[in-house]
Amino acid sequence: MFHYNEPVFRPPAEFASAIIQVTYGCSWNKCAFCEMYQSKKFTTRKVDDIKQEIQILSRYYSGVKKVFLADGNAMVLSTSKLLEVISEINKQFGKLQRISSYALPKDILSKSYEELEELRANGLKLLYVGIESGDNELLDILNKGESYQSTKEGILKAHKAGIDTSVMIINGLGGTKYSEQHITNSARLVNEINPKFLSTLNLSFPYGIEHFNARFKGEFVPLTVAEILEEMKLFISLLNLDGSIFRSDHVSNQAVLKGVLSRDKEVLIQQIDEVLQLTSKDVYPSPPLML
Repeated sequence: MFHYNEPVFRPPAEFASAIIQVTYGCSWNKCAFCEMYQSKKFTTRKVDDIKQEIQILSRYYSGVKKVFLADGNAMVLSTSKLLEVISEINKQFGKLQRISSYALPKDILSKSYEELEELRANGLKLLYVGIESGDNELLDILNKGESYQSTKEGILKAHKAGIDTSVMIINGLGGTKYSEQHITNSARLVNEINPKFLSTLNLSFPYGIEHFNARFKGEFVPLTVAEILEEMKLFISLLNLDGSIFRSDHVSNQAVLKGVLSRDKEVLIQQIDEVLQLTSKDVYPSPPLML
């Protein structure tokens, strides 16, 4: 009998993937903005148990092309353990397009280039990294456990080993006080790493803003809808990327934006301006406007 240890989260792009839980929860689990794994105690799993689940899932997911390693950060596991798990995945699922996982920059950095290259050679081709912000002051306030430098070094190390990254920035994360430095430094960091995929979502308060404020070690005043859109506009205007696929299509976003940066920069800015005009007329549609 197979069952997931819920809740289970995966990136939107992994909607058709087989999901293998190699850990339960998140190894850090201290970020002020994140409630995803608060109901779980972080646990690493026995390889034999994971292998049994891989064998079961391979029967249900016959012909699947992608596998996602959950929960919050599979890269915290030793390379030898990851390779054992990946080997079983390849054995049971056959030819795959890719294996992917969430990752913390510090756990990428803990592995050698040779280890990362071996993981890539065995099918681990994409890591999802929640950058959230490129501003060190804000990262500290949020208790992110990473810095501008650690994030840059970790992602570039993965790239050097041939592993692509999909990175995420959170709009509104710094409120009104930290907005400009949040966006300016986030854009600067993204420009330096030039990820294959870039996405943005908006800060949300699943347990209310008072709960968030209790964990935010600074002064927080939330942005209005118009201010969120202006922040997004500034972020995109500062990006100078080479072929990064951009998506802003999370349920929290006010407008669904898609393009390739920097090719589509001006088009995306124009689309944001169109939504801002609707917002100023107080006729902003809900759910998010498809552009």
